[in-house]
Amino acid sequence: MDKQEIIARIGYFRAKAKLSQKALSMDIDMNVGYINRLESKKDFLPSMEVLLKIIAACKITEEEFFYSDIQNYKEDKQILSKLKELPVDKREALLKLL
Repeated sequence: MDKQEIIARIGYFRAKAKLSQKALSMDIDMNVGYINRLESKKDFLPSMEVLLKIIAACKITEEEFFYSDIQNYKEDKQILSKLKELPVDKREALLKLL
């Protein structure tokens, strides 16, 4: 994942959490314009500590933030959960079918 995608994901999850740039900046104890600068200028990345605060403020997990297909994360997790409930022989049969 490159710098531009990380910044885009911050904006995506911020909007999804219905947080303004100012509100998110304040939630993570940064300058009120921090997120605005991050999203608009795209000239730096937050530290890992700040990124984890952003993720927490958006009420998502690290796994969801870094998941390859953010649009289908919840559905993919549901499918995986259902698959894990199946006995091993049924999982193997399903894999062969696919």
